[in-house]
Amino acid sequence: MSVQDGDSTQTSRTRLLNAGKMLFAQNGYEQTPTAAIAREAGSSESQLIRYFSGKAGLLEAIFNDAWAHLQETMPAQISSAEHGRDALIRLLELFIRAMSADHDIAFLFLFEGRRPRGATHDVLLSKGYVRFAEGLDLVIQRGIADGSFRTDLNGKVLASALLGCAEGMIRDRVLALRNNQPMPFDDDAIVTTFTAMANGLAP
Repeated sequence: MSVQDGDSTQTSRTRLLNAGKMLFAQNGYEQTPTAAIAREAGSSESQLIRYFSGKAGLLEAIFNDAWAHLQETMPAQISSAEHGRDALIRLLELFIRAMSADHDIAFLFLFEGRRPRGATHDVLLSKGYVRFAEGLDLVIQRGIADGSFRTDLNGKVLASALLGCAEGMIRDRVLALRNNQPMPFDDDAIVTTFTAMANGLAP
């Protein structure tokens, strides 16, 4: 394959990703046919199948690409944190700001990311989300071990509770945007609230 062919392939894949993200967010996953995605991307359904094996594969690739930057920055944030509680606050801030930067991704993550897909009715959890959730669990365990969290807390319950709170606040903002309403609060307000919540879990 020549360099030009490689560039063309990457461009076609990127166009399909962008078209899929936009149309899934606008119309919903189930209501978006592959033909519409291919047409919006200036590509073909055969190319979509070639790169992603189908619509579910495209959605998973959209999520994994969206999580990629977060995955790159997580190790540095964790390693430079003073303790587990500080690392947890940093990871939640990364998540919040990533969802704020791309409202289409936020909508897909909240409303399309965990619905059953395909004949087996498997629930789609992107690799990026799973790794992020694992990272949260690790920093909470670190915080319990280093004394920055109370030792009577269940780490998995705490991770689930905090991530659920973040999703709820992001959902409120996405729905406000969709309904042409003013944003109820900004990123800093969410981060301040999470910091207060996390600090309240100290011994």
